[in-house]
Amino acid sequence: MQTIHHCWLAGCLLLAVACSSPQSPDRGTPATLVAHSEPDFGAYWYAGKAELSRYTLEQARYGSINPGEAVLIFVTEDFLTDRQVKLESEPTKRSTPVLKLNFSRKFVTGIYDYSLLTSVFTPIQTDRFPRTLKVTTTAQEWCGHTFSQLNYRRNRYQVAGYSYFQNEADEAYAVEGTWLEDELWTRIRLDPQTLPTGEIRLVPGTAAARLRHQRLQPQPARAELAPFAGNGFAGTSLLAYTLTYPDRTLRIVFEKDFPHLIAGWEDTYPERNRTLTTRAVRTRTMRTDYWAKNAPRDTTLRTELGIK
Repeated sequence: MQTIHHCWLAGCLLLAVACSSPQSPDRGTPATLVAHSEPDFGAYWYAGKAELSRYTLEQARYGSINPGEAVLIFVTEDFLTDRQVKLESEPTKRSTPVLKLNFSRKFVTGIYDYSLLTSVFTPIQTDRFPRTLKVTTTAQEWCGHTFSQLNYRRNRYQVAGYSYFQNEADEAYAVEGTWLEDELWTRIRLDPQTLPTGEIRLVPGTAAARLRHQRLQPQPARAELAPFAGNGFAGTSLLAYTLTYPDRTLRIVFEKDFPHLIAGWEDTYPERNRTLTTRAVRTRTMRTDYWAKNAPRDTTLRTELGIK
């Protein structure tokens, strides 16, 4: 069993505190190695490192395209299935290994900036846990901040939301236990052949819903997985997974071969009476135990990754 020392990235980004758990500041939490159809899966995802990819971001907002950057952080960790939090004690029957994604987006709109962070917790043992267990998203900008969370319990997703906007305010409700747009990113990394295709129902991405002030609920969409035809994205044997909603199209471009690196994405929808496309292109990927790289000298790694 490999050891993966990990922390909650949102705490690092939002609170600027140390990544180590206060209960065990010098040791990590075990991530249970489980069988996978991909022979290189264990060697890649259980090597005690996270995968960090930086993207140049062009974000549609307020009827314009705004400059920014995105970072996708993938890592495995053990996850308590009842409390739906990271396991920080000895492994139990109540835990399962997950592939976690922390998805950071930062962009500037005029004088002020936006910061969004989405966390996705998808079990690796999809035969035992066919649904993603948890998704959270926080959004901060100069007007205020919002928080959204989905927890999978009793075959439904429990939705909680908090916002400074009057019409969103405090929300608590349940929706059917169907596909989540936010889990497509982790499903691609686990096994893109398991992605849903055809006419489907899924809950749109939590960040996209917040930016568009939409309630989180399942919507119809058409999903297609096909070879990528075009240019502008770097990678080998690229595939494109395209979701077409009634008023929005999301395309995620990734490499066909393991570990299925995500080359970028495009998200097209109406924005202030204009149809605009958010676009992100991968510029750099590294694998490192970033939670141990928290000294001033480690800022050189930010330069290496290309993040500001």
